[in-house]
Amino acid sequence: MAKIHPFKAVRPTRDKVSLVASRSYQSYTPAERDSRMDYNPYSFLHIVNPGYKYQKEISGEDRYKLVRNRYLEFKEDEIFKQDETACYYVYKIVNREQESFCGIIAAASAEDYENDIIKKHEDTLQHRETTFKEYLKTVGFNAEPVLLTYPDNKNLTEIIAEITEERSEYEFTTTYRDTHYLWKVKDQKVIDQIQKEFSNIETIYIADGHHRSSSSYLLTKDLQKNNPDHKGTEAYNFFMSYLIPESDLRIYEFNRLIKDLNGLTKEEFLIRLDEWFRIENRGIEVYKPSKPHHFSMYLDGEFYSLYLRKTIYEFTDALEELDAQILYKTVLKPILNINNVRTDTRIEYSHGKNDIVFVKSKIDSKEYQVGFGLFPASVEQMKKIADQGLKMPPKSTYIEPKLRSGVTIYEF
Repeated sequence: MAKIHPFKAVRPTRDKVSLVASRSYQSYTPAERDSRMDYNPYSFLHIVNPGYKYQKEISGEDRYKLVRNRYLEFKEDEIFKQDETACYYVYKIVNREQESFCGIIAAASAEDYENDIIKKHEDTLQHRETTFKEYLKTVGFNAEPVLLTYPDNKNLTEIIAEITEERSEYEFTTTYRDTHYLWKVKDQKVIDQIQKEFSNIETIYIADGHHRSSSSYLLTKDLQKNNPDHKGTEAYNFFMSYLIPESDLRIYEFNRLIKDLNGLTKEEFLIRLDEWFRIENRGIEVYKPSKPHHFSMYLDGEFYSLYLRKTIYEFTDALEELDAQILYKTVLKPILNINNVRTDTRIEYSHGKNDIVFVKSKIDSKEYQVGFGLFPASVEQMKKIADQGLKMPPKSTYIEPKLRSGVTIYEF
């Protein structure tokens, strides 16, 4: 059963949390990052980009050590303070579309990850796992939770609803117009109730953060080996997570952009597609697929609908039913000769919040020659693939909510 523990979070003071909180480092353009760090001395970006202080790009172990130094400086300056007792943290986000996400920030067990109580649906890259593990080992903290999802639970929903009736510890709105709330749960009776409910849940699924969770697991194994007094209760045996019910999860598709037709003419390409799909030319009408196994395609100024010919495509397991896998097996690999979707530079991805019109603009600008729109995967598909021990192709899902870094920090 799932071991989900409270922990003593390191957090910004209430007056500075809106200034500290940042999106993930990679989501900013260089100009955006520089602007934020130029005018906001409290941004968490100063910690994860320590070379900015010296106007120099720093990488590897040197960067990790400086990240640690910047973090300690934030603590010394009392921008960050650590809670005195272990707590759960109820976290709520209301986005600009007025969608609401509400869950619990807690420490999840690396042992549960190893024993498949926490299930995975995506492959990870070994070099990224190892790099992030070494980063964590040096800096000694994690500032961005792994997103986990659990089956809707009436008791947890009622507990969270009662907590959120009180005034929140934090309430701040970002420039993205998302409003964030955090409640600190320190009442031992409520903590025990939450812990008991999670202990009755057989399986939890990773929604987003496969590399962060796998790196944390590898770190656990390293630190266990080097600790002759290892007991299993040390902080390094857990990793920070944000747990939300399945009904709160939002899954968007990743659309595909391809630079060329692998030497084929437009007509030759359409004939090859006809083997697998019923094709209809939609002209300039914007077409977006409305159900699984339907795809949109934008090519040479026109939209096409592609309906999979199910009589010739065999659904052998949950992975083979996934649209990202179908497109790979019928188009990307056999027709366009894109064998490795992780490394081939001829393919690019655009998440569904950009919409199919974004794909059209990239094709019209001649950056790419053809684009494919997919129907988003469902939570049930994600779970089935994980339950069968299978792994989705990269960029199969774009999942929300996205949390801010630096709001709660887990030390180990």
